[in-house]
Amino acid sequence: MQNVQGAKDHLKNHQKYPATKAELVAECDNLSDFSEEDKAEFTSKLPGGTYDSADDVIRALGL
Repeated sequence: MQNVQGAKDHLKNHQKYPATKAELVAECDNLSDFSEEDKAEFTSKLPGGTYDSADDVIRALGL
């Protein structure tokens, strides 16, 4: 992922939790400041499930 810091910032400051993978992917797809490659990587790396915090998502992504 090229924009790791931007992803962490968005997950910590702009995402509402709990959130499912589907909700997180939908939110990611609507962000214009992330490349299509970063969006695809986010979608493919994030395991299915519900996440209670940004730290849970960051850990699941290996960031």
